[in-house]
Amino acid sequence: MRTSNHLIGLVNFLTFLLSIPILGGGIWLSSRANSTDCLRFLQWPLIVIGISIMVVSLAGFAGACYRNKFLMWLYLVVMLLIIAALIGFIIFAYAVTDKGSGRTVLNRGYLDYYIQDYSGWLKDRVSDDGYWGKISSCLRDSRACSKIGRNFNGVPETADMFFLRRLSPVESGCCKPPTDCGFSYVNETGWDTRGGMIGPNPDCMLWSNDQSVLCYQCSSCKAGVLGSLKKSWRKVSVINIVVLIMLVIFYVIAYAAYRNVKRMDNDEPAGEARMTKSHPSHFHL
Repeated sequence: MRTSNHLIGLVNFLTFLLSIPILGGGIWLSSRANSTDCLRFLQWPLIVIGISIMVVSLAGFAGACYRNKFLMWLYLVVMLLIIAALIGFIIFAYAVTDKGSGRTVLNRGYLDYYIQDYSGWLKDRVSDDGYWGKISSCLRDSRACSKIGRNFNGVPETADMFFLRRLSPVESGCCKPPTDCGFSYVNETGWDTRGGMIGPNPDCMLWSNDQSVLCYQCSSCKAGVLGSLKKSWRKVSVINIVVLIMLVIFYVIAYAAYRNVKRMDNDEPAGEARMTKSHPSHFHL
């Protein structure tokens, strides 16, 4: 029994360690929500799951140390629910960020983003006028577009240099006009709209060289936020899947050890025969 308790304690300690990358992923997404992605609700389930794993692991560890079977049982029940919640969360994250990606542009290093390439609940959420007002305000406050400018030895970068840059989805969608507008490059956030062959894209009419406006009301900006969110969530989801696999393995080990503890508690005392013959043999003289 002592060996099984030690095993359960070790598994709980390792589970506690696994909660750290989950919690760290949630905190990283939270920092992104305050600076780049500007969506402040999707990271909270991950933070709650990470904290829950941490607390439950400590309870299971205490149960193993003090041989408290109730705490060990509670660990198994709650951890099973947490694993189910993590599975559901991973599926949800992949489902809402499944469709949509940037389009390659001829002779450009960056991608262009179009809202029609995305679909589903997350697109509807971001496209909602009331919610977009909060996101666009966050983007302005983060000064994402003001950071896009570059100088080389005091000389601003040329159009050819800018066209080869790999811009982030937000920088491409919100800080410059769509390429199909045909505007002429002046600087990273300034474009000459005179004489440009304005295409059918409605964003071409929404673009403004006013640094407080730019393309923050463009559909391309909404698509850029969705593209940025997809990249962030895919990075975190890889960590979550690895952690989930390890959690399942540790859970199976802890469950087997707990069953062994129960069996040893319910069996006969050590030294007593576990099996008796139904028909004992007779000695013949």
